[in-house]
Amino acid sequence: MTKRDLVVRISSETGINQNDVSTIVQKTLDHITNELASGRGVELRNFGVFDLKIRKKRVGRNPNLPQNQVEIPERVVVKFKPGKEMKEKVTKLDPAGTY
Repeated sequence: MTKRDLVVRISSETGINQNDVSTIVQKTLDHITNELASGRGVELRNFGVFDLKIRKKRVGRNPNLPQNQVEIPERVVVKFKPGKEMKEKVTKLDPAGTY
C-alpha cells in the first residue's frame, strides 16, 4: 500500500475529499518525523511505538573482499514495535501464503 492508496481508501470511507485527506496524512507523518528528529519517541495506541535506539560503532566487511574492513560509526536509528492489535492480526497470516 502506498500513501496514495491510503488517501484514496480514507477518502472513499469518510466522504472527505482526497486533497484534505492527503494534507492530513502528510501532516501526521511530518509530525511523527519531527518528534523523532527532536529525540522523542512516538506512541500510537493500538498501532505501535516508534522509538530511537543508538547503534554502537562496529566493523563491517565487504562479502566479496572480506580482508577489507570498514569502520561503521555509531548512529541513531528508528525502531518500531507493533502494538497488540497489529501483532495479533499479523501473526494470523499463513507463512506459506502470499501477502
